[in-house]
Amino acid sequence: MISEKVYNVLFLCSGNSARSIFAEAILNQDGLGRFRAWSAGSMPRGQVHPITLDMLGKMNYPVDGLRSKSWDEFAAEGAPVLDFVITVCDTAAGEVCPAWPGQPMTAHWGVPDPVVVEGSESERYLAFADSYRMLRNRINIFINLPIKSLDRLSLKARMDEIGKLTDAAPDGGGQA
Repeated sequence: MISEKVYNVLFLCSGNSARSIFAEAILNQDGLGRFRAWSAGSMPRGQVHPITLDMLGKMNYPVDGLRSKSWDEFAAEGAPVLDFVITVCDTAAGEVCPAWPGQPMTAHWGVPDPVVVEGSESERYLAFADSYRMLRNRINIFINLPIKSLDRLSLKARMDEIGKLTDAAPDGGGQA
């Protein structure tokens, strides 16, 4: 029996404390072993935001091992060969990224930064919940793409379409 390829995915954000951490946790669990996800930042904050960890825990996502780290770890010798690199914030998308081993496919899925939201505790939690929902919906569409049957150009176009969704339907809605 030939085992199915496991795709390595890196989610990037500037601070690596909320959005990219959400994406890492979601894809690692919801990808059902077909994907291995990591996250990193261009200017990591050094710690995962407490609301991020709280929400992931309440949604039954494992939080052990989640940490804020530099994207330099993934450009270093011995780093995993990446199949996909996805930016989830506009800052990281505009920065010059390191040369990734393996020439991964890239896409930008900009999501508003919940960390910068000010207001009451419930307003801040709502901002984190919105970011989580947007990422989970986009990841759900991504994991259901027929990756093996799409040529590189078609796959790139589909990934870019996912990033342009303003509010992905939970079931994928056939939009991507």
